[in-house]
Amino acid sequence: LAHLASAYLVSPYKEAVVVSVDGFGDFASVACGVGCDANIRIDDKVYFPHSLGIFYQALTQYLGLPSYGDEYKVMGLASYGKPTYLDVFQDMITLLPDGGYRMNSDYFTYWASAGSKEGFMSKKFIDACGPIRIKDQEIEEKHMDIAASLQKILEDTTLHIADYLYKKTEVKNLCIAGGVGLNCSMNYRLLKDSPFESVFVQPSAHDAGTSLGAAYYIYNTILRNNRNFVIKHAYWGPEYSNEEIKAELDLDKLKYTHHEDIAKKCAELINDGKIIGWFQGRAEWGPRALGNRSILANATRDDMQDIVNKYVKHREDFRPFAPAVLKESSGDFFDFDHESPFMLFICDVKPEKRKLIPAVTHTDGTARVQTVDSQYNKLFYDVIKNFGEISGIPIVLNTSFNVAGEPVVTTPKEAIRCFFSTGIDCLIMGNYLIEKDDSIT
Repeated sequence: LAHLASAYLVSPYKEAVVVSVDGFGDFASVACGVGCDANIRIDDKVYFPHSLGIFYQALTQYLGLPSYGDEYKVMGLASYGKPTYLDVFQDMITLLPDGGYRMNSDYFTYWASAGSKEGFMSKKFIDACGPIRIKDQEIEEKHMDIAASLQKILEDTTLHIADYLYKKTEVKNLCIAGGVGLNCSMNYRLLKDSPFESVFVQPSAHDAGTSLGAAYYIYNTILRNNRNFVIKHAYWGPEYSNEEIKAELDLDKLKYTHHEDIAKKCAELINDGKIIGWFQGRAEWGPRALGNRSILANATRDDMQDIVNKYVKHREDFRPFAPAVLKESSGDFFDFDHESPFMLFICDVKPEKRKLIPAVTHTDGTARVQTVDSQYNKLFYDVIKNFGEISGIPIVLNTSFNVAGEPVVTTPKEAIRCFFSTGIDCLIMGNYLIEKDDSIT
C-alpha cells in the first residue's frame, strides 16, 4: 500500500491505475489497483514465490553480479545480447488470463535454499542455461543473451499485466512503484507499447519511497487533506552555502578560485575535455544523480565513456552513461516526446544523432534520458545551455558523484574525498572551483 501511495498520491493524475512490482512485501510481489482522488483501491495481488523482482535478482546473481542492487547492471548488459533463451524463460513464467503470472518452481529454489552454492537456481535451470558465472569471470556472449532474455521476459510480463488492467478499468494513466519500477527499459516499453496514454514513475520507486507513500497516505487518505503536491523534481536533500563550502576548503588547505558565472565556467571545462565533480544545491532524493550531486563530462567525445568508467567510476566497461538534455531540445536527439526529469525511461537515440553523442549512446542505440527544466534546476540547465552554445550540442554526460559501491556524496567533505580518490579533473562546489595539477591528471 505504501508503494502504491508513493506513486499515485504525488502524481499529476486525479485517476490512475497503480501497480507496484518488487521482490515482495506483505507476501505480495505485485499489487494492482486504481487511485481516484485521495483513495486507492487494491484489486489484485500476485503472491510470493511468484515474484518478478526475485526472479530478476536471482538471474543477476546467476550472472555473477552478487551484490543486492546490481540488477541495473544486468539491464545495461542486456543491450549487448539477443533474447535467444526466451523460450526457456517463457517456460519459467506462465502468463495467466486474469493478468497475472506464475513462476515454474522446477527452475528455482529461492524459497528454500538461497544459501546453497547454486544460489537461487535448481538443477533444471543450470541444465537449461549453463553453470553460474563466477564474479570476475569473463562475460561471454551467452551471458549477454541470458541478460537480454531476462529483460525481454520482464517487459513482456509487465506489459501483459498493463494490458489487462487497461482493458479492465479503461483508465488512461498508469503509475508504477516498487523496485522493479527503476527498470528504465521496462518503463519505456510500457509507455510505448501499452494502451496507457501516460506513465508516471516517482524518483524513489524502490523501498525508500515507501516513506513518501506512508506520509501522503496518512495526510491525504486518512486525514482527508486535499492532494496539493506533485513531485516534479527530486531536489529534497541537504544543501550547503558558499560560506560552508569555503570553510571546508580552507580547513583542508585547498587552493580554489571563485567564479560568479560558475555554469559558464563549468561548460567551458567540459568542452575542454575535463571531468567535473558537480556539487550544488539540495541533494537528490532517490538513486539517480540529477544535476546536483553529479559527475559531468563531454557527451560528444567517443572515448569519454571508457575514460569515466575506467578512471573515475571504476566499474564494468559495458555500463552506459546518461545524457542530460535541455527539455526543449530532447525531441531533436531522442525518439521521445515526454518529459523525463527523473532519468527513468530509456529510449532510442535518433539514428542520425548517435554519432554526435557517442559517450551517452548505448550499444543498441538507446539512452537513459534526463530532461532538464530551467524551472526546477536553473543552474544545471545553464551548464547544458552554455555547453550547447559552445559545442552545438545541448547535452552533457551525467552520472552520480560517487565511486562504484559507495553512496552518492552528500557533504562537501565527501565530495572532496571522492575528487581526490578518482580521476575527476575538477571539483565545482557552489561558486568555487578546485583543479588538480596537470602532473596529477
